Amino acid sequence: MDYTQAGVNIDMGNNVVDLIKPLAATTANRHLLKGIGSFASFFDMTEILRTYRHPVLVQSTDGVGTKITVCNMANDYSMIGKDLFAACANDIAVHGAKPLTFLDYIANDTLEVDVVIHIIRGLCEACKEDNVCLVGGETAEMPGTYAPLEHDLVGFVTGVVEKDNIINGENVTPGDVVMAVGSTGLHTNGYSLARKVLFEMANLDLDDHTIIEGTSLKQALLAPHPSYVGGIQQLLSAGLPIKSMAHITGGGLLENIPRVLPKGVRAHLYPERWQRQAIFDLIARLGDVSNEQMYRTFNMGLGLIIVVDNADKNEVFDAMHKAFRQPVYIVGHIEQGEGQTIIKGIKATP
Repeated sequence: MDYTQAGVNIDMGNNVVDLIKPLAATTANRHLLKGIGSFASFFDMTEILRTYRHPVLVQSTDGVGTKITVCNMANDYSMIGKDLFAACANDIAVHGAKPLTFLDYIANDTLEVDVVIHIIRGLCEACKEDNVCLVGGETAEMPGTYAPLEHDLVGFVTGVVEKDNIINGENVTPGDVVMAVGSTGLHTNGYSLARKVLFEMANLDLDDHTIIEGTSLKQALLAPHPSYVGGIQQLLSAGLPIKSMAHITGGGLLENIPRVLPKGVRAHLYPERWQRQAIFDLIARLGDVSNEQMYRTFNMGLGLIIVVDNADKNEVFDAMHKAFRQPVYIVGHIEQGEGQTIIKGIKATP
């Protein structure tokens, strides 16, 4: 008996690391002293911190949920690494932080070299686009813990922000305007419900081009989670007076926006003011999913919320058009109240 017979192939794992190293090296910059290969990575902060009076590290971790299962069904892992980066990096960008480094964790039952390399390649492409270093990670082969052919994918991002420039929504007041940047689809949330409805209840096929006009179900479900980092940094670099931002992830519009608002106020949104992808209506119809559950589970067409003073809305809205690739909208306002976001025409559970 040896480790390979027990289900863990050390030689294969080492081979994967050797293949990952040149990919990760494409994300390196002059601040990275040592990356993949040692027990830890080393990132020199000296030059970066000179530009800050009171630097604060901002960190977050996230995964891609069961979207990876759809990748398995489609045998397509080309974009899931980008999904992972966006899921993590957007979470710190909305607080005004600039992402600096990224770590990944990929676990599986049996190491699939091609799958891991596709994931890392997409992750490196995303890191390069926003000038973030992939400094290390972990590939864990865990037979008996994970189901065959399944992968668990988690990311860890670290960034920095000037303490006085932290965006946390504490100065949001009634009368402020709620603007938004469109999503590309489900992003990385709600896939357990989507899979239950589409594949178990409706028995649909991933390659079906008739269910959603102009695209296949596969394309709709695997549409990449965009990074909003570059657009956000462009707005902040221009000195625009942004009061609050929310990345719409698990919990949807109902629960994510209140996380970045002070007590005594809430957002009131008007669905007719933005467009949502057809995949959301398909899930709601085939699964008889209530509007309240849809808005609590999915982003419903909005990936990023930005709150500004009414007097600044035109300037910020014009800048958003230039900063983001996705459509931008003015979707609502801030009012007195507590609790979940109010969606016009939708009765939320108390």
